[in-house]
Order: sequence, then structure tokens, then C-alpha cells
Amino acid sequence: MAIPKVFGTETEYGIAAAGAPDFNPVLSSSLLISTYAGSLRRIRWDYEQESPLRDARGFEPVPAREGSDEDLGLANVILPNGARYYVDHAHPEYSTPECITPRALVIHDKAGERILERSLDEVLTSMPSAPPLSIYKNNSDGKGNSYGTHENYLMDRSLPFGDIVRDLTPFFVTRIVFTGAGKVGAEAPWDERGHSIYQLTQRADFFETEVGLETTLKRPIINTRDEPHADPESYRRLHVIVGDANMCEVSTFLKIGTTAIVLKMIEDHALPDLSIVNPVQALHEVSRDVTCTREVTLADGRQVSAVQLQWEYLEHAKKYVEREDDTPENREVVEVWESTLGALESDPLTLHRQLDWVAKYRLLQAYRDRDDLEWSDPKLRAIDLQYHDVRRNKGLYYRLEASGKVDRITSDAEVERAVMEPPEDTRAYFRGRCISKYPDAIAAASWDSLIVDTGADALQRIPMREPLRGTKQHVDGLLAQADTAAQLVELLQS
Repeated sequence: MAIPKVFGTETEYGIAAAGAPDFNPVLSSSLLISTYAGSLRRIRWDYEQESPLRDARGFEPVPAREGSDEDLGLANVILPNGARYYVDHAHPEYSTPECITPRALVIHDKAGERILERSLDEVLTSMPSAPPLSIYKNNSDGKGNSYGTHENYLMDRSLPFGDIVRDLTPFFVTRIVFTGAGKVGAEAPWDERGHSIYQLTQRADFFETEVGLETTLKRPIINTRDEPHADPESYRRLHVIVGDANMCEVSTFLKIGTTAIVLKMIEDHALPDLSIVNPVQALHEVSRDVTCTREVTLADGRQVSAVQLQWEYLEHAKKYVEREDDTPENREVVEVWESTLGALESDPLTLHRQLDWVAKYRLLQAYRDRDDLEWSDPKLRAIDLQYHDVRRNKGLYYRLEASGKVDRITSDAEVERAVMEPPEDTRAYFRGRCISKYPDAIAAASWDSLIVDTGADALQRIPMREPLRGTKQHVDGLLAQADTAAQLVELLQS
């Protein structure tokens, strides 16, 4: 039986400073995070149990130790909402707290945008002489460099990794018809850089292999990082790097919700073999077809479009949800998935209220028609970038939202609450509440533990290896009894 799906996203945001020739993205990212975090900067990230080079296929190289963010003095904090906010590869990165419903994930993903926007405001207020920073929730600088939006899903350790590769690869290749964020131009090393086209996805150009451990070069469709951030005997964390950074809430909802259902079907062996011949090439070709009719070749010899293959996944998902996992959340995912595929099949451009790549395409096409612009015109690249600006008074996505031209599944109040409040139904609740209640006693934190200074000779580690423990229901009474971190540790030990 498939285990419950706990998931989260990690978004590396693009950062720029117009008219600043000595702009340093690393220092500027650290400035953003440190200014926002304030006194929480003293709580360090606990790297002790991290192993990013462990491979799900059984490899574990032992490299020379590299400097950590802590060694380099880079900002890396845990926030009261249970999220992580830090500098990664010269970008400010926001990792949501753990969630168990797609809608909750959308809320906390949007909270990340508000935190980045607020960070910009606080830097401007406290340091008016600082460079005029801009933050973009996108995946490409347009010059051949990509930065990631990663997804993470809790999975059963006993499932053979080969099953994941076989059944998930075709899904990832074809889900871009509703998860793509849209992009002007091409940046693939095998293609003409700057090629004048419009693509469904910002990330497809940067994928070169089917399976592998890398995340910054020779990127694979299926990433093999084996770093569970949970009980390693029971769980694995599927680290997904093939997705785009979405502004549209429906795109994010579908990205997470459909993938979670497919992963459950894989664990319960409820899918046939839908393998694609040459999936990397298929990913590139599907991305370059705004009609969504380009066919891919399956291992069984059939020729199908990406939408048709998604229909096959959906048909199996409908039966699976009805038989095995009939929850309101899953029913909603299936309903939105079905209506989206129906629109993609009849006329993709009718989805401008739901999907990023369509909303952006229509926006760009309006400028093209008005000003008689070719796809190669630099104005279109600038508009593409501005769509992703996180500032609500600057970003073109937010102009569409303000004018009621895109659909929402959250409210401003829910997103604002998630800026400070953790989800109540995962271990993120315990992490966030401890950060809020005992900030001076938390010496370090990670996804699966807290290190607490109780005043004793040695620091105390509180393990959190079960992602569905530490919820509001589990720990609220305990936290109410403990006025100090020392009392909390004493109660836990008793």
C-alpha cells in the first residue's frame, strides 16, 4: 500500500541589480535573507546528517570536504513557518515547509514569494544606498544559465528505484503541457542559442540525460539523490529537478497534485509500462510545440502526443483514486487535471487563466501584434522576465492577477498567514513553533532534527524522523506545558 505523500518545493530565485556594475549576487542574496531573518540568523543550519552525493543506485563517493554555507558566512535560516531561507549557488532560495495537500503547498509556495518581496522592501528601507535589487521567480537568465525549482516527495524505501525511473520518466516528459512556465528563445547547448521560438518550459533546454545525480550540469530527467531527511530505513525523498517555477496557482496545484497521485500508483504497481523512446529528445520536442500535438514514440511502438499520454495517466489515476485513495483533495486534482487536458486537446490557448505558459504567450502575442515584433526582439525577452517579478506592483503576472485575468485557488489572507505560520499537519508545525517559542535556545536545525541548548553541558538533539509526527494534534499540549526549551526536552524524555 502506498504511503502518504508529504511534499515541498525549493525555489532558487533569480536576482539582479540594474545599473550596478559591481553587483555581487552572493552577497546581495545573503543581505536579503539576513535583513529579513533578523535575530534568527544566529540559528545555524545543521549539516551533520546531510549527504547530497549519496545516490539511489547505490553509489556514495567520498569527496574532499567543501566549505559549507556556514564556513562561507552565507545566510541560512529556519523561519517560524517551518521553511528554510538561504543562499544557494548565488541565489536566494526558499524551501517550503512540508505539506500533505497540493493546496497547502500552493499557499506556502506563494508565501515564499511574499517573503522575497518583503525582503526587498526591508533592504530598501534599512539600506537605501544598496543596489536596486530585483527578484524573479523564473529558471533562466537567458544567457545559457539555469537555476532550479525542485520538488520533493516522500516515498517508500522498499520500492525499487528502477520502477520509479520506468513509470515516472514519461510522466515528467509530458506533464510540461500544464506545468511549463513558458520561455522566449532557446538555450540548449546543442541548439542555436537565442533561437527565435517560444517554448512551453524554461527548463527543458538544460536536460541532457535520463537518470543521474547532477543538478547543475548534465541534468537528468530523474534525479538520483538519496537524502531522505527522514528515517532512511523506511523512506526515500524523491528529488525532482525537471519542473519550472510557476506563478499561476493552478499550474503549481497540478504539478504537485498529479505527481503525488502518480507516485502512489507507482508504489502500488497500478500503471502499465508507458516508456518513451529517447525521452530527453522527446522533452525538448514537446517543449517546442505550443500546439501540444507533437507526437512521441513509445516503447510499444505507438505514436502519441504529450496530451494523449497524459490522458492515459489520468484514466489510470481516476480508477486508482476511486478504488484506493478517494479523498476530496485527490478528487479535486483529478477534476482539474481532466478539464485541463480537455482544453489542451481542443484549444490550448483557452487556458490563459490557469497555465503560465499560456498566460505569458497571450501577453507576448499581444505585444507582437501591436508592435509588429519578431520573437527575436529583445523587448519580448524583457517582458518574459518581467512576468516573473515577485513585486506585486512590478510583476506582469501580478498585473494579470490584479485585473482578475488569472484564476486563484488561495486567498491573500491564507498566504499572509503562511508567511509566519507553519502547516499544522506535518512535523513543520513542531519545528516552526519551537523557532517561535524558544528562539534563543535553538542552536541549530534541519529538516529532521532540532539541536537545543538547555543550559546543560551538552546540546540536546531532538530527532524528527517521521514527517507526519510533530503535528499540531501531536505536540500542542506538550508545547503548552513547556515554558522553556529545557522543560520541553525534559517532557520529551519522560
